[in-house]
Amino acid sequence: MKPAVVADVGNTRIKWGRCHDGQVVDAVSLPPDDPQAWQEQIRLWNLARPSFWVAAGVHPQRRDRLAEWLREQGDSIHVLNSSQELPLRVLVEQPDRVGIDRLLNAVAASRRVRPDQPAILVDAGSAITVDYLDELQAFAGGAILPGIRLMARSLHDYTALLPLVNVEHAAPPMPATSTAAAIEAGIYWAAVGAIQALVRRLQTVTTIGAELYLTGGDGPLLAMALDVEVWPNMTLEGIRIAAEALP
Repeated sequence: MKPAVVADVGNTRIKWGRCHDGQVVDAVSLPPDDPQAWQEQIRLWNLARPSFWVAAGVHPQRRDRLAEWLREQGDSIHVLNSSQELPLRVLVEQPDRVGIDRLLNAVAASRRVRPDQPAILVDAGSAITVDYLDELQAFAGGAILPGIRLMARSLHDYTALLPLVNVEHAAPPMPATSTAAAIEAGIYWAAVGAIQALVRRLQTVTTIGAELYLTGGDGPLLAMALDVEVWPNMTLEGIRIAAEALP
């Protein structure tokens, strides 16, 4: 199946990718519950109607609302919701309990990494995931921790006086000289430090150095500190590859 558009439905946004010649050539982030914005993006891309879509995501209700809306427009859509639909070996106890975004990142990385080369996949979104793709390009699990905005929200919601802070600056200075700056620095460097510690831990799993890939909405914020380039369309490419592997 070759989709015209792939959609990744996350907890805070919907990301669409327009496909052409075996790759995602255009990507955009859209509001999760705004059909007017969706219709405008279809117009901007001048999509042929009807079109074939493939969607996946970690927010089933929003994913299904998007699918229903597309069908109402006359389009067809296939929803990926099982690990068994993916061209990927999954080496965990309950494959269908793993967030499908993590598995789709592994699908994408398995096509980019060199043969017999393991990879570490960091997705910095509402949650931060750090996952391991082994030498045989099988998903071998990983770790999940709170994302930057979730940490900020938790500090505000579960204390009496700490303000809600937006972490907007890469590598905020230390020591910070105000409460807001101290929160920003603490959250930012906590995320960086956790990712670095998990990457080091995963690097010990193999004697072959693992490639590091970074994606997610907060990827650009963390890229400099992690010394890695962002692959913004990794999940979308995973959806496209999985779609094209379907019978």
